[in-house]
Amino acid sequence: MALIELKGITKYYEMGNQVVRALDGIDITVLRNDYLAFIGSSGSGKSTMLNILGCLDKPTTGQYHLNGKNVETLNQNELSEIRNLEIGFIFQSFNLLPRSTALSNVMQPLIYRNVPYAQRKKLALEALERVGLGDRTDHLPNQLSGGQRQRVAIARALVTQPSILLADEPTGNLDSKTTVEIMALFDALHKEGQTLIVVTHEDEIAQHCHRVVEMKDGRIASDSARASTTEVNR
Repeated sequence: MALIELKGITKYYEMGNQVVRALDGIDITVLRNDYLAFIGSSGSGKSTMLNILGCLDKPTTGQYHLNGKNVETLNQNELSEIRNLEIGFIFQSFNLLPRSTALSNVMQPLIYRNVPYAQRKKLALEALERVGLGDRTDHLPNQLSGGQRQRVAIARALVTQPSILLADEPTGNLDSKTTVEIMALFDALHKEGQTLIVVTHEDEIAQHCHRVVEMKDGRIASDSARASTTEVNR
């Protein structure tokens, strides 16, 4: 079943007398439990694609359906609600609140849903256990390693039980050993049924994904299934 459908999506920006075609006619379908990587060089359109998929920006033209909802017709309040209900974001820079504990950071998205404190805490503890940080709940971000901070960010994205996880260069600030650990966690989440979309310029990261979409000049240059690293090494 389709989770995401993009039809004829464009995103144009005016810069002086020029029109920049950041996205120039995108048609793509993402199924539930897809594990997909958008790859491409700087300026290829993959970051704009992430913003559109994450309901952080609206397309210039085209149709975007997310979980059956016609996204491009929604107002800002409705888009904010969609982001909170349907999408979990994971960023390269973690985006954690520096003066809040790991537990408080993970609880944060549930505040916007008016979830009672006791239930927020229970769900956040479960999410931190899920990413292997059950013993770091009271630590501040500056007391955690880069890999641990990214795990907190992943737990925060998971705590709302989103339809989709969007990861923007999720290992860009991590060393190679930690990168392997984080991608192993992504692989495990996919096996549990989570839909994941990863934006990356690193082929080693894309190799974990079961589907790779290459962006070039605002268009899809290729869209192919591939065996994941996990499958290859079995």
